Amino acid sequence: MKRYRIAVLVSGTGRHLENLAELSKDPRADFPVDVVLAISNRPGVQALERAERCGVPASVIAPEPDETDEAYGARVFDVIREANVDAVVLAGFLKKLWIPDDHKGRVINIHPSLLPAFGGKGFYGGRVHRAVLERGCQVTGCTVHLVDEIYDNGPILLQRWCPVEPGDTAETLARRVFEEELLALPIGVLSFLEKQ
Repeated sequence: MKRYRIAVLVSGTGRHLENLAELSKDPRADFPVDVVLAISNRPGVQALERAERCGVPASVIAPEPDETDEAYGARVFDVIREANVDAVVLAGFLKKLWIPDDHKGRVINIHPSLLPAFGGKGFYGGRVHRAVLERGCQVTGCTVHLVDEIYDNGPILLQRWCPVEPGDTAETLARRVFEEELLALPIGVLSFLEKQ
């Protein structure tokens, strides 16, 4: 069976990185995807510790002062090219990423809402869940999508939904959505890779 290679870009806790790495090593998971590289835009984040525990080589590529998105993206993709990956996964990566031509259509993101609702610049983490509650939505969920030059805009690969419960807070809703994210991201990534 063919095995695929992915790089995972992170900015925070790295729970998706850990989930993908653990699934790749679990013979019962039927997930022939190896996490061969982790990149963080911030030093000292928990994701780097998780990468080390999972045996995933990790790099910190922090933006330079006054660096353009294109210059930063070029530095990131120079490292990604060396890893010879089939796809790049943004898993809580909170930095705008310019994508060079040779990787367009090969960068995947997970977003904690049912796009196109509650997406775009500034919509991440707790901000998304607070907006869902303020709007009075009865359902929410997550979206796995391809990344283009506009925030949360690329073609949708997969969505999973869950109810908004009476009495939910942004924190309780975030936990429920995250459980769906843990299922959606591996399915979306593998489905994308198998179609390439």
